[in-house]
Order: sequence, then C-alpha cells, then structure tokens
Amino acid sequence: MKNLDKLGWCGAMLAGISLMTFLPIPPSSALVVSKDSPKAIVDEMWQIVNNEYVDGTFNHSDWQKIRMELLKRNYHNREEAYTAIRSTLAKLGDRYTRFMNPQEFQSLNNQTSGEMSGVGIVIRANSHSRQIVVASTIEDSPAAKAGIQAGDVIVAIDGKSTKNMIPERAIDLIRGEVGKSLTVKIARGGIKPFNVALTRANIELASVFSTVKQEGALKVGYIRLSEFSSHAPLQMAKAITNLNRQQVNAYVLDLRGNPGGLLTSGVEIAGMWLNDAAIVKTVDRQGKSEDFSAAQQALTQLPLAVLVDGNSASCSEILTGALKDNHRAQIVGAQTFGKALVQSVHALTDGSGMAVTVAHYYTPNGTDIGHKGVTPDVKVELGKIEQAQLDDSPTLMGSAKDPQYQKAISVLENNPHLVGVKVNPVFR
Repeated sequence: MKNLDKLGWCGAMLAGISLMTFLPIPPSSALVVSKDSPKAIVDEMWQIVNNEYVDGTFNHSDWQKIRMELLKRNYHNREEAYTAIRSTLAKLGDRYTRFMNPQEFQSLNNQTSGEMSGVGIVIRANSHSRQIVVASTIEDSPAAKAGIQAGDVIVAIDGKSTKNMIPERAIDLIRGEVGKSLTVKIARGGIKPFNVALTRANIELASVFSTVKQEGALKVGYIRLSEFSSHAPLQMAKAITNLNRQQVNAYVLDLRGNPGGLLTSGVEIAGMWLNDAAIVKTVDRQGKSEDFSAAQQALTQLPLAVLVDGNSASCSEILTGALKDNHRAQIVGAQTFGKALVQSVHALTDGSGMAVTVAHYYTPNGTDIGHKGVTPDVKVELGKIEQAQLDDSPTLMGSAKDPQYQKAISVLENNPHLVGVKVNPVFR
C-alpha cells in the first residue's frame, strides 16, 4: 500500500488517506492469509478499526471474536469480501464509519481534493419537472467556454435521454478521461434543443462563491462556501482579499447546505476570521486531546453574520461554533446538523477505501454539539414552500427572496461596530 499522510475528515463525504499499522494474525487462528486474497481486504478493515476506532468497546462487541469468525470464512471474490466488511462495520452502530468500493472511493477522493475530470458544470434535479438542470458553470471550464448557462436543461448526454435520470447517473456520464469528448443536448427557454460538443478537462472545483451586494447604505461581502475541500482555504482567502479591496462594510458567510470536508481546511478558514482564538478540540479514544487555534492574523475584522441550516454539518459546525463562542459573528438561520465526530480515511490495497471515526470534537467553550447542532443567535426557520423555492432556484440565495439572508442583513444593520456607515434600516 502506498503510504500517504493522514488527514482528519469532518464531513459527510470522504477523502484522504492514512498510514496503517497491521497486527499479525494470531498463530492460534491456524490460518494464513495471502495478501492478494479477498480475505486480506477483510482483515485490513478489521485492523484499521481495531487500531483507530473512537469507541474502545466497539459498541460492546467482542472485536477479537469477530476477527476470528471473519478469517474462518472463504471469500470467492471481492464482492463477497465487501459484503462481509459492510456487515461487520454495521455492528459498530456508527453510520460515519463505512466502506467504499473502488469507484466510490475514487469519486469521493476527487471531490475532496477539489479537482475532477469533467466539463465544469454543477447540476441538480428539478423537484417538480424531474429534469437535469445546470445550476452553475465553473469559470474558464469547457462548459463555460461553450456558452452553457445556469438554468439550461440537459436533455441528453451522448445520446442518452436524461428523462427521470438521477443526478448521480448524469454525473457518471459527464465525467470521464481527460481529453475525451462528449455531446450534451441543451434545452433553453423557447429555443429548439441543440447539441453542444465538449472535451473533458481537469477541473478545479469552486468551493467558494463571492460577490458584493449593496443593501441600502450597507456594502456587503457575500461569500457562500459549499464544502471544505483542499482548495477551499485558498479560494476563501482570495475571496476575502478581493472583497476587502472593494471596501465592503460587512460580511455574510453562507454555510447552508455545506456538509463539511477536511478538518485542516476548516481550521485554516476559521483562522481567516479569528485572531489568537481557540477553534476546536478533538479527543480520541485514549482521552488524548488536540487543540486547534487561529495561527495567523485574521484577514478581516469587519462585522460578520453566518447563515446555517439543518444541512450545515461537521466542519461547517466547527467553523460556526468557533465564530459563535469567540463572539466573532452572529449566527442566523436554523439549527445545524449535529455531527461532532472526526474520521480518518484509508485506502485499502485493492483500491477500495473506508472511513473510521477516530475522535469527538468540542467547540471552544467545550460544547458537544453531537445530535444537537449549533443553535443560531437569531433563529429563522424556512417554510416548505420557501425552502423548495431556494432548492429549485439556487440563484435566489442571498437575494431579496431569501428570508434568512434578509434577516442577516437586518442583524448587520444593527451592529454597533459599523462605525462611519450611515445605515437607514428598511422594513424586511
């Protein structure tokens, strides 16, 4: 197995690879496991959990006995081994400790690395028409250069109709080897559907979207962070620096729908908003704790409001908790997801992978947000219709038709630190 550095993962998606120490098979087992056999993959899984899993009782199971039972079985192929691995991990009762086949592992590695092979479009399924719709295009990507626009409906991909197709299937068809071509059929407004020829390229995924919004007398830097990928810190630093140059008066950081990502990225981004402050503490199964603090000068001291919802999870909650506990921002929106666990992610020797929960984390005030989430300073719950409108039309986020964003603006307008800004509050 190729040795790579271990990365903490604090999200609902998985990537990164860690070093592993394998325990010898006890002589009493009277079994010899070939490194190329499916059984070897099963034992890799057992070893990783045995060495790292956060719960030393393994959910009150006899983990040594489980190993002996696994090694006595015969696995005729990898799929049988994968089934045994999934069944064994289920005994831990932890949905975040899980197995990925090679395709799933590669896909999630690509996502967390912030890079992928594709054409540079973000897609979604319209909940009403069940069509595959372009949510956005990535700047300078093949799709953007070809003129594909947000709101375009993808009717077909290489001749395959997308009617009732799930987004994951459409993504599989769009992605592929760099340099290979594909054709998508686009429907736009009242125009007759037309074909667009594209060539796949290596795409750096945009995790950060930023813009300036003039809200009355308030000049707001609006930043939406979609996930904590490896490229997210650099993209965030560029966004804040660019908005500072445009002399904004305040910031809105939108973490709604952000499932998390790399722990290192979350800590680094938190440090862009905090000076000499605690960010998060992790504790492993031996009770060993590790404290993470802001290690650099904050990029801005301007007033900040943070938007969260029930899908803001893990690294989003680490960042939100750090900003809240340090009184750096006002948190606006709905209760967050409530994931207070950190995973390490491992590549197995056959190209598959697994994530293992290795630690709990706590906010700077020592709060365990597990199964509870972070409580906003200003609660704004969306109704089903309002939520559906934002889901179906992401361009409405951060607009006059976004109730949570509008409340964040009201909070900023009443911030006493907006010195020198003549704000005329309006009814919202």
